[in-house]
Amino acid sequence: MKASGTKHNIRYVMAICCVAALGGLLFGYDSSVISGAIEPLSRHYQLTPAETGWAVANVIIGCVVGCLVAGGLADRFGRKTILILTAVLFIISVLGTALAQNFTMFVLFRILGGVGIGIASVVSPVYIAEVAPKDYRGRAMTMHMICCVGGQVLVLLSNYLIARDASPAWLADSGWRWMLGSAFLPCLLFFIFVGFIPESPRWNMMAGREPQALQTLTRISNAEHAARVLGEIRQSLQGQPAPTEKLNVNRRNLIFLVLGIGLAVFNQLTGINVIQYFGPSLLMNVTGDMQQAMFMTIWLAVLQFAGVLCGMLLIDKIGRKLLLLVGSLGSAVCLLLTFATFYYDVKGFASVIGLFGFMFLFGATWAQVVWTVIGEIFPNRLRAAGMGVSIGAMWAANFLVSQSFPMMNMNPYLRETFHGGFPLLLFAACSLLSWWFVKALLPETKGVALEKMEQLVLERFEKTPKAAKTLAR
Repeated sequence: MKASGTKHNIRYVMAICCVAALGGLLFGYDSSVISGAIEPLSRHYQLTPAETGWAVANVIIGCVVGCLVAGGLADRFGRKTILILTAVLFIISVLGTALAQNFTMFVLFRILGGVGIGIASVVSPVYIAEVAPKDYRGRAMTMHMICCVGGQVLVLLSNYLIARDASPAWLADSGWRWMLGSAFLPCLLFFIFVGFIPESPRWNMMAGREPQALQTLTRISNAEHAARVLGEIRQSLQGQPAPTEKLNVNRRNLIFLVLGIGLAVFNQLTGINVIQYFGPSLLMNVTGDMQQAMFMTIWLAVLQFAGVLCGMLLIDKIGRKLLLLVGSLGSAVCLLLTFATFYYDVKGFASVIGLFGFMFLFGATWAQVVWTVIGEIFPNRLRAAGMGVSIGAMWAANFLVSQSFPMMNMNPYLRETFHGGFPLLLFAACSLLSWWFVKALLPETKGVALEKMEQLVLERFEKTPKAAKTLAR
């Protein structure tokens, strides 16, 4: 029930966004579960350093494929239908990897799971952006990252509990299978819950289903506001190609793609997924003990989760751009501090203070703000396809970083020269480059209606003197 006098039914909006955000939980759970399993799995299959990188990074091949097909599938069949498809892919992948009888079978099922992750990483934020009111869109989009990081915390804790007091022989024989199979329950719950959410009203409008769109918009707010938003959506779609038609890469669309792809790639070049995928392996450089390294990795994820909660309170108040700028500089400082502790061979807790600070800052800024901006910055007709290409680029950068890290981390010359800290130095430099990108190219999107976002972005690139703040009205 809507409270009298309120403009939006926030409880209903947050409820359906929370269900869609469970796709983010599976994204975080399935992508991070390998962090605890990779060492015993490598021993089980007797993998080389390059094969170890492939065991982690192969999922990203599926992610890229999933991202590239997600936009077309979501535009043709609807956001809700494709979210159900991702749940099915997750379930098959979890069972397949946990029961794999050889390394090839493991890789194939993990790639299939990657397809599900790629689709979910596009469609969940698109759905949330399209149902959330503009003044609450940042907080609603943050729910996707809260679930994503929450899934990472959950899987790291699960991995730790499975590995605690277990013998290395048992972990190499079957312990890693229990780690991978623990994702089955959240996958099943997502499959059940997603059946109860409505279709995106903006997709319904693009598909010619105006009555269904009006019904959902009315449920989200009220009849008067729903009718006005429906009119704005209808006007924004006039003269645009059908959502199932191929979108041309013209100058206008290229501007949005440069922003989306740039933000997505810089999100990965900070090295965040190296910490998520290889956290225990990285921390072994300063702890020398795998169980202690796994325990410390849990706290890295907890701090990122705390940062996401903090950022959720700020994103609709101080805006997206300032958070990204602070995150870029703060990440560079924290990574350089951590590099110094590795370089000078500092042991114990002091060696990871900078890493803890990085995880909190990244959680409050780049971890969530990038997903929010990419989900809202594209025009309605370009949103699903544009976000698919952008997140596909994110996963491609993820693959490059994840595949190269084991080789950098185990390279005799780099280890002797930098004591395991060389990747951190590289990521710090990329964080500084991300500051320049945001400062030079990104407009502030806080409080801007989706139907007015295109004008804001084009004015920023064309440097017209109109005040962007009028777009938020």
